[in-house]
Amino acid sequence: MRDDTHTPFEQINRGYNTTFQNGRLSVGLVVPIAQYASSPVPDMVDHLTRVQKAEKLGFKAVWLRDVPFNVSSFGDAGQIFDPFAYLGYLAATTTDIALGVASIVLPLRHPAHVAKAAATADVLSNGRLILGVASGDRPEEYPAMNRDFGARGDAFRESYDYIRAMNAPATQIANRFGKVGPSIEMLPKPAGVKLPMLITGSSRQLPDWIAQHGDGWMIYPRPGVAQDRVLQEWRSRLAALGQVPKPVLQPLYIDLAEEPDATPSPIHLGFRSGHRPLVQYLQQLEQIGVHHVALNLRFSAAPVEQTLEGLAEYVLPAFK
Repeated sequence: MRDDTHTPFEQINRGYNTTFQNGRLSVGLVVPIAQYASSPVPDMVDHLTRVQKAEKLGFKAVWLRDVPFNVSSFGDAGQIFDPFAYLGYLAATTTDIALGVASIVLPLRHPAHVAKAAATADVLSNGRLILGVASGDRPEEYPAMNRDFGARGDAFRESYDYIRAMNAPATQIANRFGKVGPSIEMLPKPAGVKLPMLITGSSRQLPDWIAQHGDGWMIYPRPGVAQDRVLQEWRSRLAALGQVPKPVLQPLYIDLAEEPDATPSPIHLGFRSGHRPLVQYLQQLEQIGVHHVALNLRFSAAPVEQTLEGLAEYVLPAFK
């Protein structure tokens, strides 16, 4: 066990606090909770029922994506619905599961709108919002919104600073997105001490900036040794900068086989296997310092409800 696991994470809001616990791994789901391997566009049938089922079964979080356009080269339209409108809908129809976004593309939105919508979703959900943020990976969206793809790194950083400033009671900030002084104030304020904001990948920022400013880090799947090295560097950087431990999230595509010991075989950004190899893999991630895994069922062969029940029966108990 690593020697940093005794230090608890910062307590920010209900969703963040229950999803991320130092030294432990929790499991969530990427929305849509659906099979759509043969098409980039899911049908969204029973989408609310499945989120409610996930909550009842004990999954810690669901994760929405910010996909404003169905870009043909990207090949995935996500949950189709606008993430903030959908967050409001889910806030009213669930009670405990964390509501995450992985991730809002900051350079494509004005940060005042992001700050207002995110704080609203956090309050309406009684503190269950986790806000992932990113610089964007679909170049086609930038000219569609008359934004500069090459400048997205600077825009991301200034947007992030603007959103953070909106949490303060006497807001003051001036950058490319506008000038706000103490004579005006954005409401509502988040339910917790601030909006929990997780940086996705590099977001075109220096590693030290990510460690200093983010409330956590969303990373991509890598082979075990490589992922272990990345996480060791993350913890070393946090310590060198005088930062407290911060959580790490990783997505994973899975196809749960009926045979419990079915050997893992690769699929896009994940694998098909029985539940026992899946548990072993997740336990390895827990040991190297991943705190949450968001499972994506897009390429699942079995019916979604069957897969959810199998995960709840055989996988979630290992991470209580």
